[in-house]
Amino acid sequence: MADVISLRGIHRTYVMGDQELHALDGVDLTIGSNEYVAIIGPSGSGKSTLMNLIGCLDKPTRGSYHLDGLDVGNMNDSELANVRNRKIGFIFQSFNLLPRASALRNVMQPLVYRGVPAGERKERAAEALGHVGLGDRMGHLPNQLSGGQRQRVAVARALVGDPAILLADEPTGNLDSQTTREILGLFDELYADGQTIIMVTHEPEIADHCARVVRMIDGRIADDVRQERKGAA
Repeated sequence: MADVISLRGIHRTYVMGDQELHALDGVDLTIGSNEYVAIIGPSGSGKSTLMNLIGCLDKPTRGSYHLDGLDVGNMNDSELANVRNRKIGFIFQSFNLLPRASALRNVMQPLVYRGVPAGERKERAAEALGHVGLGDRMGHLPNQLSGGQRQRVAVARALVGDPAILLADEPTGNLDSQTTREILGLFDELYADGQTIIMVTHEPEIADHCARVVRMIDGRIADDVRQERKGAA
């Protein structure tokens, strides 16, 4: 199994006045292809900082980070933006959809930044929406969709660029229990299809659906455990 993520000696320090906050304190983490990993921990544990680093939204103060074979730890902002667009599919708690754009146009958006021709963008976005069960909702605006359907649009948008990893930040946080089960079922299908998924959550019952749980405390990895997945065959 090839390594998709390799973090070595990662520190992230923020200077606040005359004080230093060590949000990450020497993190080593390797995630292979087609792993389903939960990063969990209480507020202030460092899990959100770790997510931002994995997602190339921030850079380490010290240490090395390789993503899908690329040394991204020392890239500039423009280079990181390119890596985010090509290597990472983001899924957020608040969906982050364009309110005046249809489901199809929302899913097409990452391909616009890549310069993919219009016809191909439309074809790939339609395929991605069909993959998440929304082939009949392509023309709907976000406010015409349920919360679960909006999150499915967000998943399709994340998948359309064929990313190395799906990075999900509290993806079920705004959903009811039934819709949460549906979205987790969709993640199960993506994992079975070979997708690498990293989910950041504070809910142990959500982490139970993952095959591996990384628990953060005080900027360090306290536990890294492989487990039998809840609901797994």
